[in-house]
Amino acid sequence: MRIVILFVLVLSLQISESIALLKERKSLLVGNVLKNYLETQHYRPQSVNDDLSSKAFIEFIKKVDGSKQFFYASDVKKLRKYKSLMDDQMVNGNHYLVIEARNIMMTRVKEAQDFRKLMFEKRFNFDLNEELELDPDKKEFVSSEKDFREHWRKIFKQSVLNRYLSLLEEKKSLEKDKKDREENRKGKKLSENKKAQLKIDEKILKMSDTDLRNKAKKSISKKYKNLFSRILKETHDDYLEKFFNSISNIFDPHTSYLPPKKKEDFDIDISGSLEGIGAVLQEDGSFIKVVKIVPGGAAWRQKDLEVDDVILMVAQETGDPVDLVDMRVEDAVRYIRGPKGSIVKLTVRKVDGTRKLIKIERDVVQIGASYAKSSVLSFKDQKARIGYIQLPKFYRDFDGKGRNASSDVRRELLRLKSSNIDAVILDLRNNGGGALVDAKKMAGLFIKNGPVVQVRDRPGKIEVMSDDDPDIIYGGPLFVMINRFSASASEILAGAMQDYKRAIIVGGEHSHGKGTVQAVYNLNNGPFLSLFGETFGALKVTIQKFYRITGTSTQFKGIKSDIVIPDPFDYGKNREQDLDHSLPWDEISPQKYNIWNAFNYKYDLLKKKSGERVLKNDRFKKIIESINYLKERREDTKISLNLKETMRQEKENEEITKRLKITSENDAIMVSNFEQSLKDSESIKASDKEKWDEDFKQRKNEWIKRLRLDPGIEETMHIVMDHLSENKMASVVK
Repeated sequence: MRIVILFVLVLSLQISESIALLKERKSLLVGNVLKNYLETQHYRPQSVNDDLSSKAFIEFIKKVDGSKQFFYASDVKKLRKYKSLMDDQMVNGNHYLVIEARNIMMTRVKEAQDFRKLMFEKRFNFDLNEELELDPDKKEFVSSEKDFREHWRKIFKQSVLNRYLSLLEEKKSLEKDKKDREENRKGKKLSENKKAQLKIDEKILKMSDTDLRNKAKKSISKKYKNLFSRILKETHDDYLEKFFNSISNIFDPHTSYLPPKKKEDFDIDISGSLEGIGAVLQEDGSFIKVVKIVPGGAAWRQKDLEVDDVILMVAQETGDPVDLVDMRVEDAVRYIRGPKGSIVKLTVRKVDGTRKLIKIERDVVQIGASYAKSSVLSFKDQKARIGYIQLPKFYRDFDGKGRNASSDVRRELLRLKSSNIDAVILDLRNNGGGALVDAKKMAGLFIKNGPVVQVRDRPGKIEVMSDDDPDIIYGGPLFVMINRFSASASEILAGAMQDYKRAIIVGGEHSHGKGTVQAVYNLNNGPFLSLFGETFGALKVTIQKFYRITGTSTQFKGIKSDIVIPDPFDYGKNREQDLDHSLPWDEISPQKYNIWNAFNYKYDLLKKKSGERVLKNDRFKKIIESINYLKERREDTKISLNLKETMRQEKENEEITKRLKITSENDAIMVSNFEQSLKDSESIKASDKEKWDEDFKQRKNEWIKRLRLDPGIEETMHIVMDHLSENKMASVVK
């Protein structure tokens, strides 16, 4: 008995010592678990081996110095000896690449910090004709200290020039605000916060040009001092995160390691528990770029902030702006988030190169704004009535207590049918997806029954999601609008309607092309890591892929429109196929299904008529010219460091943007039956009815204006009218 007890004590002691040792080797544990998850759970089977390591090495260099600002070419060459060893270092815990890359980075940052002190003692000459290349793919790592200093001299100079122009823009905006305030004040009492802001504004208004230049120089010097200090404080774990994600991202761009802090931010993001501007931001080289506007969010309602805008600076209602260039996105959002009702001021650079100051009142996402809404549309002096449904996202409360998209669209269809409509337009533009079950259920509103989508997992098992309800809520002509931001569930619904020939798809040439499903594995839930009482983060990994009932994937290629009309966002490289390491398009066996034969769409004829109209439409001419102009601007990545030339270019860009902006409404579009749809999208208490009634008129006017300003809706209505006309003629012939 004593021997047994002694053995247990010795074993317990050994286990305790082992656990203590393993706690010190946390990165070794995480590396092994990540490798196991990636190799066994990811949809596309790959081994973390030398070949993958070579690809991951390129990603790692990009994550450490993606803008090619710090490393010398000799530094990268020195690190290249680890190119095929990342797989080994992932599991043995000897992260020599991480250690050496961090040490080199610290040395180069200190060099840049020392050079900053010298440069900001001097005066910048903005009369010289110099340029700075912003696209890292078009430049090489520097080869010497001389090149290093010259590159940083231009970076500092461009930053000061950029800040000076932003201050000029702010001063111009303040002068306008002051004029408007004086005209509208009429004895209104100001809050203490507003008084404090006005004092700051007055200081800026009184500044001379020399003052503005000095302020710009001082703030940029401070900005880079703080930036370099922050980089020098980055820990081994920060670089280890880049290491693990360099390997994870090779599997596909949606697979990533979330360390404990990122996991916390991810949970906050999906729960929507923090207030901000309602925009998804992403690092793009040295810049913070807007990649998505959240339906119902503050920016979505304010309307000035757009996808592909670069946020240069952020300021609170009171205080000086903070420069976001070269800032990590997780740091940037801390300045953008804030208390509900407070004002955040963003200085952004538009895609055309113009600079704009945007003021947004922070707020939580108004869920009602993302609910389905409908109206009846018609052309003046035309009898045909067209039901229009806007669906910003496929929402669902999985607790069963709230609303869901498919039930709401069903309700809108029934309402529209009671208004004696002749056809329906379902607008899925900018709909990034959501609940897959609602895409399936929504398809069932328009077909009798049958398969909707196929879902394939890693082992090759295929699940067919079908509509088993024989009821058809709406059986008339259907037209689905998409664009390059229609993704995931939107593509599943649009693809099913296209495959059944149930609807005509109208919009940009292709939808987004995201046809994959991700799962988040909490690493602490595993049987091994849960023993150690530490937080290890999570892995977001792609586990499934969507296929249409024809067998073709929605991944990479997306949905091709039956009738293509100019998409205002067609200038950008922001589709799935533009991402590195995206899973490829492929196909599997098709399902059996019955083509819709209640009526025939004359695709070729409708396409021909639409094309002829588009060429003659002045608003589409503007869109086409704007797309071509922005594509040219996108490729022109060298910027001038000459003040006069920069101001000339900005003025030219502003004039072109103003000329190409669509401002004319089509008054021939009649809009009705909106009030009940809006009421149903919001829970209105009896006590709030008076306030809601006051607000409704403005909301209705905004809704009507948006519809009349949109040439895409106008053209889709014309396509509907062509179809109705052709069907009427066919009926007469029969």
